[in-house]
Amino acid sequence: MKKKICFLTDSIFSIGGVQRVTAVIAKALAADHHVTIITQDEPAKKDTSLYDLHEADISYRFFHFHKAPRLKNLCCRGYSYLYRTLLYRIGGGHDWFLQRWASEAYAHSSFPANQRATLTELLREGGYDVVVGVHAPMAARLATVRKQFPDTMFLGWIHNSFEALFGSGSLYLGPDRLRHYLYQLRQLDETIVLCQYDANVYRRHDSQLTPRVIYNPLTLVPGAVSKGQSKQFLAVGRFSPKHKGFDLLIDAFRLFCRHDSDWTLHIVGEGPEEALYREKIAAYGLEERIQLHPFTANVQQYYSAAQVYVLSSRWEGFGLVLVEAMAHGLPVVSSDLPTSREIMGDFGLYFPVGDVEAMAQRLYDATRLDWQAKAEQAQRIAAQFHIDNIIKQWQQIITKASDNG
Repeated sequence: MKKKICFLTDSIFSIGGVQRVTAVIAKALAADHHVTIITQDEPAKKDTSLYDLHEADISYRFFHFHKAPRLKNLCCRGYSYLYRTLLYRIGGGHDWFLQRWASEAYAHSSFPANQRATLTELLREGGYDVVVGVHAPMAARLATVRKQFPDTMFLGWIHNSFEALFGSGSLYLGPDRLRHYLYQLRQLDETIVLCQYDANVYRRHDSQLTPRVIYNPLTLVPGAVSKGQSKQFLAVGRFSPKHKGFDLLIDAFRLFCRHDSDWTLHIVGEGPEEALYREKIAAYGLEERIQLHPFTANVQQYYSAAQVYVLSSRWEGFGLVLVEAMAHGLPVVSSDLPTSREIMGDFGLYFPVGDVEAMAQRLYDATRLDWQAKAEQAQRIAAQFHIDNIIKQWQQIITKASDNG
């Protein structure tokens, strides 16, 4: 029986890995169910040609969480800080009652009543059987209205790694929000994470939380398999602070160039750190050997033209670009991340995260591979992430949802 499924997300009509994966999963589910995407994008930005969303029968709704009045907003921010600090100091969940109280208080101060009312109204109007909160913050917000929808399945879909979200150097949430999120995620029917490593970490922090692992699918139709003769390294991703480590990659390629005069590096992406990368490239005098390219709907052309893919990330929720690269027959040099190991096993050429000299050595090693053997192995690994294999796991969850009508 068809279900009414809603994806609640910050954005779908913009460029990004999360948006692309959400679109692919939504399109696949729309073949058998009624799918709606509720987004905070501006309606004017609606472009269903992006990610080929026009190929599926999907409904769209647009909304915004309006700010609370100024005085109330200031009070909420103050209370949020106090409750968050209290949560951070509660050790290991030993005082469960206090942890629960502080989490609920923080939820109400950080997500004020007027915003909760907006979310509640949106979901009631849709009458959904399943609601998926895309990203950890949206999942936590769903949890605050959970009790008002006893017949709806609420899912939290976490797209970043545990360390990126809650580690001491996090640019997103940080360790002081961990206990709040653990409690809130418990309120949901399912929490979906992208790798087994993260599922295990969540369980170690909270034995009552049992995340389900669903890998991301290959989200594009591969282009021509690389011929392995171009002497080109390739990296793809957003130029956001620290995340993809392209600053490290440029440094490593500089070291590599001391021993090589033929290979070039191509980086495809856009974002706030582009000026930094261009300054580095110019300072190193590598303008002829490192090229930056803007995002394109036909990123396959870069995979097909490359000979080796490089993942230099400091963290990843799921290295989707690894699957894309292997689908084009590319060997991979990668940061030694848990997700990379889960996706590729012993296939990748790994280096310690952030180690520029080790990365440079791995770049050099990659130029001396048995390329054909690696290319064949790459395609076999990538085939495991075909959308047909991944969507079965989503269907298993959705079939458990009760019918609202």
